[in-house]
Amino acid sequence: MLVAALGDAHLGRSYYPHVTAEGVNQREHDFEVAFEAAVDAALAEGPGLVVWLGDIFDHPRPTYRSFRVAQRALARIRDHGVAAVVISGNHDTPRLPGTGSPYSALADAFSGLHFAHRLTYQRFELAGLVVHAVPQMMSVEASLEALVEADRSRSLDATNLLLTHPRVPQVQPKYSDINEIEVDAGLIRSDLVLLGHYHNYTQVEPGMWYAGSTDSFSFADEPERPKGIVVLETDTGECRHVPVAGHRQLMTLETVEALGMSLGDLEGQMLARLSQVPEGAVARLFVEGVDPQAWRLLDADGLREAHRGALHVKIEPHFAGVRAEVEMVSLDSMPARWSRYVAGQDLTGFDRERVEQLGSEYLTRAVERAG
Repeated sequence: MLVAALGDAHLGRSYYPHVTAEGVNQREHDFEVAFEAAVDAALAEGPGLVVWLGDIFDHPRPTYRSFRVAQRALARIRDHGVAAVVISGNHDTPRLPGTGSPYSALADAFSGLHFAHRLTYQRFELAGLVVHAVPQMMSVEASLEALVEADRSRSLDATNLLLTHPRVPQVQPKYSDINEIEVDAGLIRSDLVLLGHYHNYTQVEPGMWYAGSTDSFSFADEPERPKGIVVLETDTGECRHVPVAGHRQLMTLETVEALGMSLGDLEGQMLARLSQVPEGAVARLFVEGVDPQAWRLLDADGLREAHRGALHVKIEPHFAGVRAEVEMVSLDSMPARWSRYVAGQDLTGFDRERVEQLGSEYLTRAVERAG
């Protein structure tokens, strides 16, 4: 069977103060367009099965807008007569089981499709293929128990495909994320495995792949690596990545080595770099070894004018002769540090899970933007 897989879409994520003509955050709109293009690409492959590998939503309580985007995509898959299996991820799984899941409403509306989102292992039998779905769980222990159950439930007469959404230590992302479940790849056993969570298409080991995301969310996602979908032929075990074009460009400009430069030369080189930013792109520029005095005298308005067609440009100076005597905390560790901090606080009268979740989400987004 031919299986088309979509990884993390994070519908509803918004950042940068730019909106479309309709008043929608521009980056939120970008992710919607990328997701819809990925669904088109998946159906164009003529698959027998489409799978969504979690984090379709950026939050367990998505907006109506995000929910409708997902709903329309499922309707397209259903109308094509294609089977679908959907699992939840770390972003779109409620931390309190009783609060409900956006996937519950979708499962009610699309009873012919398969959903695994209720914090439990699900087994789906298709023609010549058994799909073992392990959605996001509340703990590593629960995830391991579900993976053991999936292993025990493997068919001897058909190909077994496992879908799940962990962080595996064999692949190292550039930032930590909220509610991650880390599982060693050696404990994920099936004939074939498709994973969500990591935003780049990657083969973890033979027969096991991360599908990647449908768009780049920050520079930590290595935007130079193409985003799209994966297509898996279950009879042969061949998996290929299908890039989807049209994403907003995220680019890192050539670094300005400013040590010893005059103010005029520094300004000239920065203007030359910034003028290269394409219309609508997101870019960053590192300026190394810059004199703090020269930095204060730069023509800020002129620099902004040089990239006024860009969606967003971040200039990051590293100053010469400035030493930080205090050991800086790694940005990547901030979400985990927040969780440990909250665990030690008296939050009587507050929803502890909600406080931890919101703080982790805000810190994770800040880390991604800083990347």
